[in-house]
Amino acid sequence: MRPEYIFMDLDGTISDPKEGITKAVAHALSYYGIQVENLDTLEKFIGPPLLDSFQDFYGFSEEQSREAVGKYREYFGSQGLFENVLYDGMKELLAAVVSHGKKIAIATSKPEVYTVQILKYFEIEQYFYFVAGSTLDGSRSKKGDVIRYALDSLKITADQAVMVGDRKHDVIGAKENGMYVIGVLYGYGDRMELETAGADCIVADVNELKVKLAKITTKYMGKWY
Repeated sequence: MRPEYIFMDLDGTISDPKEGITKAVAHALSYYGIQVENLDTLEKFIGPPLLDSFQDFYGFSEEQSREAVGKYREYFGSQGLFENVLYDGMKELLAAVVSHGKKIAIATSKPEVYTVQILKYFEIEQYFYFVAGSTLDGSRSKKGDVIRYALDSLKITADQAVMVGDRKHDVIGAKENGMYVIGVLYGYGDRMELETAGADCIVADVNELKVKLAKITTKYMGKWY
């Protein structure tokens, strides 16, 4: 397998969005009279589609969840998206992948409009060949749908790409499309979650991810690390 495209999740894979996402969720919940003292309890919102999360974690109806997503965006769209930290070594990894002739695409459940802003904020947008995210109207939000959109837009088949992500949704979505998946442990999913979902391999940190990508995408590893 020598895939030419690397699909990468954003939250928990390229950057740590904990502060912005948890504050935005808390903002949304406060509208319903739900006060969250410990933002760590909202980490479970990082990764899955928001519409599902409000229903799964707080028992909201679909209508309430759509309203809650709107409240979430009030905070996230103006402030939360910048309360975000790029993982150590990530910019170097992206540069190495591109320098070896590979193309990187974002495949995230985060709305594309926010994703593009975040990439520009971190000054890493030049490393990405394509950005696939969810739509604000919810018509494309499941990870499998986002990945299929990316594959179709790029006019490539699943064997031409590999998916990298930190949660089961990344693995399941990629497997729905027949893709090889690398799970990362430095984000918000643990080994059991990723293994149970069917990840083909799991790496512990950004440097190990760089080594794995070098091995599976190039015949000769060169000076990746």
